[in-house]
Amino acid sequence: MATAVTAEDDSVNRRELAGFLRSRRERITPAEVGLPAGPRRRIAGLRREEVAVLAGLSPTWYTYLEQGRDIHPSPEVLDSLARVLGLTEDERRYIHKLATGRTAGSQPLQGDVSAEELVNRLVRSSDDMPYPVYGLDHYCDVLAWNRAAAEWYTDFGLLPPDRRNMLRWLFSPDGRCRIGDWENDVADVLARWRALSAPWSGDGKLATLVDDLRRQDEDFGRMWDGHGVRELRSRVRTLHHPELGPRAFRAVTVQGVEFAPCLVVFHMPAQPQDPTF
Repeated sequence: MATAVTAEDDSVNRRELAGFLRSRRERITPAEVGLPAGPRRRIAGLRREEVAVLAGLSPTWYTYLEQGRDIHPSPEVLDSLARVLGLTEDERRYIHKLATGRTAGSQPLQGDVSAEELVNRLVRSSDDMPYPVYGLDHYCDVLAWNRAAAEWYTDFGLLPPDRRNMLRWLFSPDGRCRIGDWENDVADVLARWRALSAPWSGDGKLATLVDDLRRQDEDFGRMWDGHGVRELRSRVRTLHHPELGPRAFRAVTVQGVEFAPCLVVFHMPAQPQDPTF
């Protein structure tokens, strides 16, 4: 059960952020950011006022931040500091979490390669695997699938591009036949999707998808109106193959920061003693 964040937690996070920023400031030489070192310089790293100027901040305000005082940097300020201090993507997300209690949206780690293309490459590399692998975006549009996914789910390549959506497929006659314990499985999927899509609650495309599914299937409306919420966890899913019969898989959903908000779902054989979730 989650506990509320206390004032003491905030204080600990501020001290941790202060120490982290100081450690990263001290490892950067003036030459690395185009500043002269000068013959009388006593420290190898940057001074606080230099970081502040490079980040477009008040030196006093930045000093307060490194002192762990109760101030609240904006996401833009944190990203500016990450740039000046040469933070990695993981480090950038870390300072956002310390300062605000949540991580910021990911930034590309692979140059100009999009999250969708990274997912496509990852899934395509699994084409020789005997178990299903597929990738989704936060609309549940199916971005890529391997041969096993086409065999055990459906060949999404045969569907019109605007119908290649896992939610639409789950509520189709084919999805109802292929998914074992359909009611519980699909209710679980919707609960996960509600949690995942929360940051985009104002997105018109999401609203249209919900409205379409609600009009097309009363089961969707009933489940969606139940407001179930579930975090990403692995679960056992039984798939019914028209020739091979039923088989139980453990479905594991992976979301890497470099391809968020997209997801990749891997399957592996489930064991008889495995819990359902």
